[in-house]
Amino acid sequence: MGQFVLLMLVLLGALVTVPLGDRLGLPAPVLMTLYGIVLAVLPFVPNVAIPPELVLPALLPPLLYAAASRTSWRQFAANWRPIFLLAVALVFVTTAAVAGVAHALVPGLSLAAAAALGALVAPPDPVAATSVAGSLGLPRRLVSLLEGEGLFNDVTAIVLYHVAIAAALTGTFSWPGAAGELVLSGVVAIVVGFGVGWVAARLDSLLGDPTLQIGLSVLVPYASYVLADQLLGSGVLAVLTTAFYLREKTSDADDSIGRLTGAAFWQVVDTLVTGVAFGLIGLELHNVLGTVTGRFGEVMVWSLIVVAVVVGVRLLWLLPTASLARRLHQSRGDDSETPTSWRETVVMWWAGMRGVASVALALAIPLEVPQRDVLVFVAFAVILATLLVQGLTLPWVVRLLGVTADTEAERAFERRLAKQAAGAARQRLRELVDTDQVPDDMVEIFGRRLTDIAVRISPELADEERREAFGQRLERIKVVRRVSDEMMSAARRAVLDARREPDADPQVISRVLRQLDLRNLS
Repeated sequence: MGQFVLLMLVLLGALVTVPLGDRLGLPAPVLMTLYGIVLAVLPFVPNVAIPPELVLPALLPPLLYAAASRTSWRQFAANWRPIFLLAVALVFVTTAAVAGVAHALVPGLSLAAAAALGALVAPPDPVAATSVAGSLGLPRRLVSLLEGEGLFNDVTAIVLYHVAIAAALTGTFSWPGAAGELVLSGVVAIVVGFGVGWVAARLDSLLGDPTLQIGLSVLVPYASYVLADQLLGSGVLAVLTTAFYLREKTSDADDSIGRLTGAAFWQVVDTLVTGVAFGLIGLELHNVLGTVTGRFGEVMVWSLIVVAVVVGVRLLWLLPTASLARRLHQSRGDDSETPTSWRETVVMWWAGMRGVASVALALAIPLEVPQRDVLVFVAFAVILATLLVQGLTLPWVVRLLGVTADTEAERAFERRLAKQAAGAARQRLRELVDTDQVPDDMVEIFGRRLTDIAVRISPELADEERREAFGQRLERIKVVRRVSDEMMSAARRAVLDARREPDADPQVISRVLRQLDLRNLS
């Protein structure tokens, strides 16, 4: 079996594990990791031959871009305090704790190399956290915090990792130099992110066609990541900045087709790239096990101790900081979203799974670093323990603690949005009626549609009589749509049958078929 066939199997697994995970009630990334492990132990499956330095640039930009596009900058701005405590402070604390323990445990391991290990296992994975937490019906504030932590902690961890690796290779380390590098990395990343976003926004309006715009959206995160990385900035932060900028600047209310096609495309990209990323974790396990032949037991003991440190530090950090955040929230009345009970804090603790960033950083440790084989093995032990054990048991923990979303608050927000949408439509109808753009005999028809707008979004807004009338109209609409679909289906089949004719022009057939497909969307 060649590398290309292996890639196809991984991509197929990425698709199959999504519905399988839904049926089993298990996260797809966790199943994909198990699938990669199964592939790795099969004798006819080749070892993965991906240069470690290409793993992060190839996989992280689209994953970060897709995750950031599902949220907003305002949400992060409102939650900057708890996100800072998780994404920056906790990364430093975890790095220091792991570095101290690993340096004391492993004979001959320098403090700088131990710090590199701490930095690469410190950040929970944004994809794993959002994929797992988002499907469990958790309160939105917890999902927001996990998303914020996962998106921003890589910035801190990657800078710390590079500083530690440089110190391990040169034998010199400077705290002022490390702090300066972190600040410089952030500033460069933000400038690059805004710059790439500004250019992309203007190119997007120039291209116009949804197909070309989607193609541009594929290039943008890679351009932002690579350019920032070349200028010694944080590629992760640059991608996030670009994604937030474009989300705010390129929202056309009337571009329904662009939103639908773009969302569908990025769902496909997110699914496939996520599958490859977590499949890679399982596939690399075979190579990692071979690095510690002859002292497996000893290294495994070290690994379990480091796993305990990583998991324990997160709990010991979250308990007091969550309590402090709740007190600040109550005393100041700020808008930040924090865990409201110890149960929610425990769920946040158990959701701290490591993933693709840790894998890429572990594989990228230079061969010249002493004890590299031990570092890679311990790193993979942390990744697999947190991803498999915590990922597989998180649904059980959530059910046991009874942590669920506040559905009444979500319905209230939905009702408010429905009223706003209907109000805007009503105001526009009045403007059109006042300027004589609507015939008198059609005003009543559009008035009924105003009610439909609100009731379609939130049926609770209408009284029983209106809901019944809306239901009747909805049934008639379904009949019309069903008959129309049957008619359009017959028309498309006739056009497709024309392909068999010897003198049929395939371009004309494709053009006519596109018109019929677009008519279906209207």
